[in-house]
Amino acid sequence: MKEARYETYIVNPNIEEYLRGLTPVEDEVLAEMEEMGRERDFPVVGPLVGRLLYQLAVMTGAKKVFEMGSGFGYSSYWFAKALGNEGFVVFTDLSQKNAKMAEEYFRRGGVEGKIRLHVGDSLQILRRFEEKFDIIFNDIDKEYYPLVVDQAYKKLKPGGLFITDNVLWHGKVLTDDSSPGTKGVKEFTRKLLAHDGFLTTIIPLRDGISLSVKL
Repeated sequence: MKEARYETYIVNPNIEEYLRGLTPVEDEVLAEMEEMGRERDFPVVGPLVGRLLYQLAVMTGAKKVFEMGSGFGYSSYWFAKALGNEGFVVFTDLSQKNAKMAEEYFRRGGVEGKIRLHVGDSLQILRRFEEKFDIIFNDIDKEYYPLVVDQAYKKLKPGGLFITDNVLWHGKVLTDDSSPGTKGVKEFTRKLLAHDGFLTTIIPLRDGISLSVKL
């Protein structure tokens, strides 16, 4: 079987396999979404990061989540499952096709009432919201990562979480790679760690997760 894109092997692959075996995905819709990711070679955060997102939303009692770069809704689905009936997730993606696919998954999983679908540029959509969010999850194109830091800070409640995927970027952060994506991730990480308004930790899970709390 083709390997899933969430297996980046920054963590020992045997350890990742062991952890996934301890926490198998029992939700049929999530399992189907993971299979879709494999078939399309489309990156999803995978079950270990998905479980972390779910846990963070539960721990903080989050009610309002904004997701930047939602793909076909894998991480949105995890967040939606964690929220109470009054909570909602703002799904944003540039692709109408992805949004349509996500909408069907949400319907089948019974979480469609917690999702607000938006097709377009995630940063522009975030700027239009006047309300503040409990969690902002960032997974847009990597060259644009540095643009997200200040905007996320403005749109988070005090104590809110800013979570970003791929901050270790397949290990390319250790190289001299000068591609826009790698440069964007490096600049983003430096900017985030230097930001006085965030307390940030980098978690070496999957492809690297930054977890920041707004002070």
